[in-house]
Amino acid sequence: MKICCLGAGYVGGPTMAMIAEKCKDIAVTVVDIDEVKINAWNSSTLPIYEPGLQEVVDECRGENLFFSTDVKTALNQADIIFISVGTPTKSHGIGEGSAADLVYVEACARLIAETCVTNKIIVEKSTVPVRTASLLRSIFEGCGKGDLFDILSNPEFLAEGTAIPDLRNPDRVLIGNEETKSGKAASEKLVSVYANWVPRDKIITTNVWSSELSKLTANAFLAQRISSINSISALCEATGADVDEVANAIGTDSRIGPKFLQSSIGFGGSCFQKDILNLVYLCKHYGLLEVAEYWNQVIKMNRYQRNRIVKRLIHNMFNTLTNRRIAIFGFAFKKDTDDTRESAAIYIANELILEGAEIAIYDPKVPANEILKLTDEKAIVCESAKQAADGAHAILVLTEWDEFKLYDYKELYDSMVKPAFIIDGRNILDLSKLKEIGFDASGIGKTV
Repeated sequence: MKICCLGAGYVGGPTMAMIAEKCKDIAVTVVDIDEVKINAWNSSTLPIYEPGLQEVVDECRGENLFFSTDVKTALNQADIIFISVGTPTKSHGIGEGSAADLVYVEACARLIAETCVTNKIIVEKSTVPVRTASLLRSIFEGCGKGDLFDILSNPEFLAEGTAIPDLRNPDRVLIGNEETKSGKAASEKLVSVYANWVPRDKIITTNVWSSELSKLTANAFLAQRISSINSISALCEATGADVDEVANAIGTDSRIGPKFLQSSIGFGGSCFQKDILNLVYLCKHYGLLEVAEYWNQVIKMNRYQRNRIVKRLIHNMFNTLTNRRIAIFGFAFKKDTDDTRESAAIYIANELILEGAEIAIYDPKVPANEILKLTDEKAIVCESAKQAADGAHAILVLTEWDEFKLYDYKELYDSMVKPAFIIDGRNILDLSKLKEIGFDASGIGKTV
C-alpha cells in the first residue's frame, strides 16, 4: 500500500510520520508545493517544533517516509490520498469572518481529478464544514471521474505540544464514509491502517456527515469549557474565591471531570476560534440563530478574558504605560509548540504597545522574526527571561512553559524597576512566594 498526503503542516507531517513508524509495509509520501517547507522536513531542523517528532522522522525518513514537491507522481502512485491543507476563516465575500475558506481543499480535489486515472481513496484530514464531502464528490463527477474515488472523513484530534503521544495512543480514531458499498469498503481499508497500533474498539466508524461535524463539535466543547472557567475566574477575583480551588472542587465531580478547567488568558491556536466561528456560520446558514448566538458567546468570553489582563496591568501601573517596559514571558499559544496562531500573547502585546509601553518578549521556541512580524517590529525580542526582565516594570506570563516555573525570580526582581509587578496569566507560579520576594503579584482569578 502507498499513501500520499497533500499538505506538510502541523497535522499532515506528524500524522504521516506516525503512520510510517507504525506501518513499516506502507510507503508514505508527504507532498507540498512549498519547497522551503519540504527541504526543512528533509533536514535536521523540522519546520515545526513538536516534542518527539524529530526522532520519529529520523527513524522513518528515507525508509518508508518521504517528503517531496513532486505532487503528481505521488498522487498517481498512491492508493490512499489524505487532504491535509489549511481551511482558514474567510477574509472576504459571503461568510467573511466566520465561514471556512475551502479554496485549498477545492484546489486539492481538482488536482486529484486532473492527475489520477485509477481508483483512489480520498481522505479529508483537514478540519472542514459538514457536507464538504459533497463538494468533493461534485468536483470528481464534474470531471467525469466520480467512479474512481471514494471519499472518507478522518478528522485529527491531536493537540499541539502532545501530538506524538496523542497519535501513538489516541482516545479514538474517527472514520466517516459515504453510504455505499464501495464507501464502506474504503472505510475498512483505512481502518486496517490504524489497526496496526490502535485497538479496534477505539476506531469509530460513522457516516461522512457525522464525522465532519464531530470535529467541529469536539473543538467547540473544549473551547466552551475554557470560556466557562474563565468566566468564573472573573467572579473569583470579585469575591475573593480562588479559581483553582473552585476548579478542583467541581472537577472531582465525575460528570464534569478535571480537564480544561485551568483558568487562563484564553484559548488560542489554529483550531478553536476558527472552528467555533465556522459552527456559528453553519448554524446561521440553517436558520438556527439561537444556537449560533450560544456558540458565539464562547468567542466573546475569550476576547473578554484577554482584555481583562490588559486592563488589570494598566490599573496596577497607575493607569498609564507610557515609557514603561513590560516583559512578556511566552508568545506561543501554548507550551511545547512554536505555533503562534491566534495566540493571546499577540493581542495583549499589541494592545500594550498601543498604550505606549515598551514590550520585551522572550519565548524559548518562537523565532524572533515571527515575533517581530506579529508586533509590527515594535517589540524587543530577547534571548532570555533575564534580558526581558532587566529594567522592566512588570512581567506578564502568557505561555505555560515549564521553564518559567524554575527561574530565580529574586534575581529577576532585583533587576526590575520598583514597584515590580508580575501577573501570571496561566496560573503556573506560586504567587504567595513571589509576594514574599517583593513582587506585586497576581494571577487570573486570584486576589493574592
